[in-house]
Amino acid sequence: MIRKLTIGLALAALMSGAAFAETIEVQMLNKGSEGERMVFEPAFVQAQPGDTIKFLAADKGHNAEVNKGMLPDGAEAFKGKINEEIEVTLDVEGVYGVICKPHFAMGMVMTIAVGDVDAPEDFLEGRVPRKAKERFEAQLANL
Repeated sequence: MIRKLTIGLALAALMSGAAFAETIEVQMLNKGSEGERMVFEPAFVQAQPGDTIKFLAADKGHNAEVNKGMLPDGAEAFKGKINEEIEVTLDVEGVYGVICKPHFAMGMVMTIAVGDVDAPEDFLEGRVPRKAKERFEAQLANL
């Protein structure tokens, strides 16, 4: 009896990390709830390692992909197709910059922070359109 209880507790401890993982839904929209155009809602997500982000194609013409150079070392890049939902499980702590490729210049970006992290100093380096940079800066203020 004690052996079965010990094995059961050990299995529960091993599986507990998966039990606490969360799925966070993000909508890809032409117009946000506050009237801004071409947005992800929410535009900033604080996640934990193992959480899944589900990008919902609420409006047509959007995708979600990690922007080149805007992901933590060791993290795997992702790229969704236009008009399709994509689910991404994030296991590497750090800051991820997500864009809608067709609307990047219009500022359709979001930030995902996995774990208790700060933005890298070089996060906004490189070619980032003005509107996208403004939105990234506002999102990074949440860290």
